Amino acid sequence: MALYHFKAVNQQGEIQEGRLEGTDQQAILLQLQHRGLIPMLVEPIDPHKPLSLSLSLTGKTVNERQIQVLTQDLAALLKAGVALERAFSIMMQVRSNPADNKLLGQLQEGVRRGQPLSMVLAEQGTAFSHFYLNMVKAAEIAGNLEQGLADLSVYMERSRQLKEKALSALLYPAILLLVSAASLLIILTYVIPQFQQLFADMGQQLPLATRIVIGTAEFIKGKGLWLLLVVLLMLIYGQRQLRKPEIRLHWDSFLLRLPLVGELLKRLEVARFSRSLGTLMKGGVPLLNALHIAKDTLTNSRMAQTLDAAADSLKAGKRLAEPLLASGVFPPLAIQMIQVGEETGQLEEMLLKVADRYDQEVETAIQRLLTVLEPLLIVGLGLIIAGIIISILVAILNINELPV
Repeated sequence: MALYHFKAVNQQGEIQEGRLEGTDQQAILLQLQHRGLIPMLVEPIDPHKPLSLSLSLTGKTVNERQIQVLTQDLAALLKAGVALERAFSIMMQVRSNPADNKLLGQLQEGVRRGQPLSMVLAEQGTAFSHFYLNMVKAAEIAGNLEQGLADLSVYMERSRQLKEKALSALLYPAILLLVSAASLLIILTYVIPQFQQLFADMGQQLPLATRIVIGTAEFIKGKGLWLLLVVLLMLIYGQRQLRKPEIRLHWDSFLLRLPLVGELLKRLEVARFSRSLGTLMKGGVPLLNALHIAKDTLTNSRMAQTLDAAADSLKAGKRLAEPLLASGVFPPLAIQMIQVGEETGQLEEMLLKVADRYDQEVETAIQRLLTVLEPLLIVGLGLIIAGIIISILVAILNINELPV
């Protein structure tokens, strides 16, 4: 049994805190709920450190993760019957992060002026996305703000997990690639030059492989900084070119056609789009408006272009699945599930099921990509280093064959 520190709010809006023993955090949450308390903070107590009362992440600005936690806490308080203004006061009392408290204070002040929460959130600049604002506005119109915030919290958590899976998958290959590049750089700029004077005293022509390796080493040592500058300029130029819609469209279409990588990108985009559209529709946003908002969550312009055609199709009285099928970029399984949702009148539920399904598909695609990519990187590095070593050994053997 472990010891946990908790902060919770009772039905009267009063803050309670203390310590409880349990097998894990979920067990503590259940204990608090059985007591009629709303959990705000549950964290394990480290016996070797003083008790920390901090609930939020540190930092000067509120990040996406902190907004998700704030949304979750606000939904819990509203569901318990706490008034919106009082809920902000409670949340400020249990937080020590200045950025959190500043944001909550601004929101509370706006609510005190009688403004709707969606309008107050819009006044915070780019802190809250267009998607977030529309979800809150739809929940206010439906008169079910607490449920809308709860759905938003779930959406943000699932989206964050999906993003972290993709980034985690790319981390190991990126580290392996950097280590490989650093190893080759050390070999070519430090090890190879040690043999140059020895080879210069041979008085005969070196083997072709050795000449290529030495020439490459001399070029990198003499022109390496210039080469790096050219690469950086090319990357900057390419990034600027990708800002042009027609070039970005061709590039994104090319990425979708790549083996393994293209399938992974499709699954990521389908999971993101389905969860966005399903969450918006569940929150009460009309399908056509939700489609335009969900389109902004996509990063691939080719797939986003398909949604423009889908919006035109909806305006003409057709269904969503038809233009998605005609585009050829959305997976057939996702389209079939969407079609079933339209036929049964349960499109939002089916979209969320599509998102859950493709979250799992993303994990499978990532594992498949890593299964191919990691051996390729290792074998490729091994072959390059082996080629360098063999070229040097051949030249050394030629030295041994010279007459004394």
